[in-house]
Amino acid sequence: MGGCAMAFEKVALLGTGLMGFPMARNLARAGVPVTVWNRTRAKADPLAEVGAQVADTIPQAVADADVIITMMSDGPTVLSVVNDVAEGLTRGALWIDMSSTKPGEARAQADALAKVGVTHLDAPVSGGTKGAEGASLAIMVGGGADEFARATPILEVMGRPVHVGPSGTGQLSKLCNQTIVAVTIGAVAEAMLLAEEGGADPAALRAALKGGFADSTILQQHGERMTTGNFEPGGLSKFQLKDLDNVLAEAESVDLSLPMTQGVRDRFAHFVEDMDGADKDHSGLYLELRARNGMVA
Repeated sequence: MGGCAMAFEKVALLGTGLMGFPMARNLARAGVPVTVWNRTRAKADPLAEVGAQVADTIPQAVADADVIITMMSDGPTVLSVVNDVAEGLTRGALWIDMSSTKPGEARAQADALAKVGVTHLDAPVSGGTKGAEGASLAIMVGGGADEFARATPILEVMGRPVHVGPSGTGQLSKLCNQTIVAVTIGAVAEAMLLAEEGGADPAALRAALKGGFADSTILQQHGERMTTGNFEPGGLSKFQLKDLDNVLAEAESVDLSLPMTQGVRDRFAHFVEDMDGADKDHSGLYLELRARNGMVA
């Protein structure tokens, strides 16, 4: 991370929710001149304590920004913001969308911004709120190599950026990530439930598997969440479902069938839509598994 404040361009970060807030805090603490905006201003106000400017409106936030970072709920929301403020942006500015959207939506953002002389990167992240807080996010970046080089000092304040290809491929990489995450959550849930019902200590099982071929962040972090009943949101189940819908739409566009992804998507849909799981952590798929087995969720 690093450098002095003078080394950084001026950043506007739009969206200070579960992920955007710690990301903005890390930028401010690193000396990046950052202005933040959030639809509910009260969620952004505490960032003033670490040196961020808090704007009342999006146009106010982006007015003098060299780099605009968006961390919003979905692609249509980001594209709507792009269209609303594009004409007021500084020519030569760089827009980095770190939300999780569809590859085609990323390319649409890039096309809209190119018309006003603004470049674009799609740079979704993985690592959840812990990764955001610890500045250890995996950042998958699609777009031009020059733009990636320009963005790298800022992105490194938040995590580990990797350039994965042209526009849209950052989002494609995130969809690949979300496929692995979702299917692994399903597998870990089954292992934890089997351990519990078979009489093993799930915490001891996780310790025994640590460092082995089956080990993963999901096994250690979400396995613990499952067996201690902690489903306070880090990654929201409704967003996991949205990502899986995007995965399957992208797969359909290239004539692929992804049966494991389809199966876990349908289970997340049941959890979100029928079990009031939308705002629970995505490790809450464990509750869906318990219900599926006739147990109290």
